[in-house]
Amino acid sequence: MIEKLKGKLDITFLKFVLVGVVNTVVGTAVMFLAYNLLHLSYWISSAANYIVGSICSYFLNKYFTFQNKSKSPVVILKFILNITVCYLIAYGGAKKLILLLLSGLSTEWQDNIAMVCGMGLFVILNYFGQRFFAFKEEKREKE
Repeated sequence: MIEKLKGKLDITFLKFVLVGVVNTVVGTAVMFLAYNLLHLSYWISSAANYIVGSICSYFLNKYFTFQNKSKSPVVILKFILNITVCYLIAYGGAKKLILLLLSGLSTEWQDNIAMVCGMGLFVILNYFGQRFFAFKEEKREKE
């Protein structure tokens, strides 16, 4: 199973990580500019981060990482579904696990540790979801 997994963590995975770095820089810049320069609220600024980051992620991963050529709007819907499911599983699972394992810590510590764990799990789930679901090239049947 390890060998099979190594085959999936190829140049595509490295491109995915690079896109993730770009998304983080772009989204974080939007968030801090919105909060500090435009004086928007915490929630609007942080939401802008996720919205801009997701849009950036969609285009960079579709065309650069996975080189998906589909023109179908279904690809966008699959991308949104993937992001949503990965987020819920990663952050929901991390929160529950950290609450169980670190019940003696303060809520602030638990939440921060859960967020870090959720980020890591999200990256892994999101990579496989985008590669094998959202941007998977459909094979055409031979006619």
